[in-house]
Amino acid sequence: MAVVAMPTGRDSVPAARAAEPILTVDGIVKRFETPDGVLTAVDDVSLSVLPGEFFSVIGPSGCGKSTLFNIIGGLLDGYDGSVRVAGELVHGPHPSIGMIFQEESTFPWRSVIDNIAFPLEIAGLPKTERYDRARHFVALVGLDGFERRFPAELSGGMRQRVSMARTLAAQPKIMLMDEPFAALDEQTRLLLGDKVLQIQQELKQTTLLITHNITEAVQLSDRIMVMTYRPGKVKRIVDIDLPRPRTSEIVSSEAFGRYVAQIWNDLREEATRGMHDDESRKRRGAPS
Repeated sequence: MAVVAMPTGRDSVPAARAAEPILTVDGIVKRFETPDGVLTAVDDVSLSVLPGEFFSVIGPSGCGKSTLFNIIGGLLDGYDGSVRVAGELVHGPHPSIGMIFQEESTFPWRSVIDNIAFPLEIAGLPKTERYDRARHFVALVGLDGFERRFPAELSGGMRQRVSMARTLAAQPKIMLMDEPFAALDEQTRLLLGDKVLQIQQELKQTTLLITHNITEAVQLSDRIMVMTYRPGKVKRIVDIDLPRPRTSEIVSSEAFGRYVAQIWNDLREEATRGMHDDESRKRRGAPS
């Protein structure tokens, strides 16, 4: 595994470089039984995320990104290795981890503010307190004036902001996001990325993003872990030494382009290997 050295002198994660990791993933191996034998989806993956850091995981289709997401989020068991939050071993869903999924997950029968207040209601907060907090997160994600609208009245990007606000309202130490903007057009992705950056900067929210979009990963991240094609291993960890506060304007810079090109070279190599593997399987009559 090649690891790009961390630069110094950045503001992106204040004081975090000297801090202990809040999330530690150590030696994760996940295998699945299939009709054709045992499939190793993730193989010896280790990573650590510092408090307030934005860490992205990127890789070709089939590399085990979503498997890793589900393991960290406590939705998948039966693996080797360990996941720890602030040193505490994770077994199943953890209250310190909030999750945002690729699939649109708002409750269609609840208004925006009722969607956001839902986890606070489950937690037993008094009505006044939970709606005060929900209104704060409505404003934070830029949905003032839409409190009483229902999801069907919102755009896809707005619904994802509702999902984000609902997750943040529970005040997780770590926010996991699995391809949350995959269904959105590129312009909306970039603009929503600006909102994510603003929120992450304001809350100092530790965030781990699973994505296949290089531009998105470089725009948002402090570090990016590139995974190999199946079995998914750590190919490289890249430090993104771009200034913060950061906006989508950064995508036109030469430095941004260099990071995109570097990561694309890694992904192209792995995606090509995946295509050749799929072609070989088809010739043998095996499922891809």
